[in-house]
Amino acid sequence: MKNSQRPIARKKDLVIQKMPDELLVYDMDTGRAHCLNQTVAQVWEACDGKNSVADIAESMEENSVAGVNEDIVWLAIDQLQNHALLEKSAEISLSGQSRRDLIKKIGFASAVAIPVIASLAAPSSALAAASCSCVSDGDCGTQPACPSTACNMNGVCAP
Repeated sequence: MKNSQRPIARKKDLVIQKMPDELLVYDMDTGRAHCLNQTVAQVWEACDGKNSVADIAESMEENSVAGVNEDIVWLAIDQLQNHALLEKSAEISLSGQSRRDLIKKIGFASAVAIPVIASLAAPSSALAAASCSCVSDGDCGTQPACPSTACNMNGVCAP
C-alpha cells in the first residue's frame, strides 16, 4: 500500500543551513545547492523513516500549516526524490493526476505554499576562492585573482 511508505530524508554528504522561511541544502556529491521552501523543508525534516505520508500531513496540519493534505506531501516527496534528497526511491502517489493538475488543484484549494525546491550548481571551491567580491577597496587587494584594488558599487573588484 502506497500510503504505508515511510520515506527517509538523505542526510549523508549534505551541508544544511536553516533560514527563517527556507532550508538551504548543499549536496557535496553533486556540487548542487538546493533551496527548499518552508513546505517542502517541513516534509523533508519529517521524513525520518517512522512517519507515513498521512502522518506527515497530519503533523503539519496540527502544527498550524493549514490546508496541508497528502497530495501536498506527495508533491514535496516527488521533488525531494527528483533532487536526490531521499535515502531511497519512494513510489509516488499523485492520486492518478499529473503534477501540473495537482499543482493547479492545490493552488486553488489551499493557502499553503506549493512545495518548491530551487537548485543551482555551486562553484567549485577553487572558483569560489578566485571570486572577486568585495565590500570595500581594502577587500580587493587581499585577493590575488582580482584585476584591481578598487571595489565597484556592485560589490566586485573591477578596474
